[in-house]
This record gives sequence, C-alpha cells and structure tokens, in this order.
Amino acid sequence: MHLHRIDLNLLVVLDAIFSEGGITKAGDKLHLTQPAISHALARLRDLFDDPLFVREGRAMVPTPLARSLEQPIRRTLRALEVTLNEVQQFDAASTQRHFSVAVRDVLEATVLPPLLARVAAAAPSIDISAIRADRRTLETELAAGTLDAALDVLLPLSDDIRHQRVSSDHQVVVLRRDHPLLQEAFDLAAYLRQHHVLVSSRRSGPTLEDIELSRHGLKRRIRLRCQHYFAACRVVSQTDLLLTMPAHYAELANQQFGNVVLPFPMEMPSLDVYLYWHASVDKEPASRWLREQVIATLAPYA
Repeated sequence: MHLHRIDLNLLVVLDAIFSEGGITKAGDKLHLTQPAISHALARLRDLFDDPLFVREGRAMVPTPLARSLEQPIRRTLRALEVTLNEVQQFDAASTQRHFSVAVRDVLEATVLPPLLARVAAAAPSIDISAIRADRRTLETELAAGTLDAALDVLLPLSDDIRHQRVSSDHQVVVLRRDHPLLQEAFDLAAYLRQHHVLVSSRRSGPTLEDIELSRHGLKRRIRLRCQHYFAACRVVSQTDLLLTMPAHYAELANQQFGNVVLPFPMEMPSLDVYLYWHASVDKEPASRWLREQVIATLAPYA
C-alpha cells in the first residue's frame, strides 16, 4: 500500500474509534458529525479491504486486522504529533492542552492541590486528568501517548521509559489520641503487641512493612485489611488498632481526626516516588514543561 493513497485524517478517525469505542464518541472527540465519522470509516474499509469493526449488540468490536493496526497507528500518530510540537514554540500561558498523568491514590491528595495551583497560575487553558493506570500496561500507555507521565514507585521498565526520582517519604504509625499505648514506651515490641489495619488495593499479600518485618523473623496481627488510608484513619480514631502509612499523607489525612503520629519503631527503606515519561517526548516542549511543574511541586518532599 502506497502512502500517497492514505489520507492522514482517516488514521486520526480510526485511532479515535479505537480509543472511544464507538462512532458517536469518536465524533464527539474530534468534533465531527456521526455521518462524517461513518463516511471516514467506509473509506477505511475500502482502503484495508476489511470491515475493521463489527457491531455486537451496542458495541463496535474490532476485527483481527483492526487490532493489529491499533498500536502501530497510535505510535505513528503520537510520533508525528511530537515532531510537530517540537518545531513549534510552547507557550504555557496561551496553549490549550490536556495532560493525562497516572497517579497512585495515596499521592493524589498531596500532589494534586499544589500542582493544580501552580498550573492554574501559569497556564489557565491547560487541563490535567489524574488517573489510575495498570502497572502492567504503563509502558504501553506512555508509548502510545494515552498517558503523558506517571508517578509511581521504582518499576522494572525498559530503556524507552525515562524516569527521575522526585520525592522521598518514610513510614509512620498512627493511633488514636487517647490510646493506652501512649502511656508506655513505644518500641518494636509494643508495636507488635498491638492489632493493626493494613491498607492495600490488592486482595491479599504483604505490604512493605510486613516484608521488612518478615526479614527479621517478625509478624504483626492484621485485624482489618481495607483499600484507602482515609477510611483506615477513621477506623483508627475509633478503635485501638494501629495504622502504618506514609508520613506525608499521614499529616494530611489525620488533621480532622486528631490521631497521634509516631515514628515507625525500626529502620525501613525509604518510600521513593519516580516520575516516568517516554523517550519520544523527552525534548518535547509541552512534555518538558509538564515534568518541570511536577518536579517543582514535589521539590519540598525530595
């Protein structure tokens, strides 16, 4: 197939149908009418001699050929977009842009308020979506441009993904203000005598503190496993359970509960957070500006 036969706009439409899952939503994304999207899809079907999408109930399901085209087309369009952006001057004060950043939920409350305050002051037409991304597909999403950046722990990703450490934290122990434990010395033995709340998005498995305890042949008693630190802080405020959590978030989440925050009673690895982006956008002015905002926001925690 010769490139001169291909209208680039058709590939943009095809990518929109992939990402939005239907003709109507693709039209909304591209600000085109449904007949215009349908006409483009008909031309694509002629071009590839394949139906590309078949309707199953209310869903548009891609054919095997369409599935094989999705990632190459997305990478190609992303690379072209990056190239065009690199030759254009990026002016944050006037540019209309939307960035998607993967952020773990424990970071949202500490990172987003100062980040959005910084972005709003410098770039009133730039919007940000903070989303939860699957670590297994993080590299693919960064490569495809569906994610502009990500904040997470150190991950085993390829050399195509750039990363930089942007903050560091440590574990603390949270307990209610009138907990009987406050009447005695707080050490590791006292910590292990208590019952605990464990916070994890996973259904099972140990957390960092449990792994470190097990290295010393120790184990704590977990009475409650839940998904969010805010809920755990509220449980702690009304029970004798102890909660181990990152210090920065502990300071914020416990303001309304008045819980006491104590140092973790043994040496623990630091909780480092890294900023990730794809090598293809390393020099792109818009991406570089976004990274600068994130790094500056997290500088007090570095």
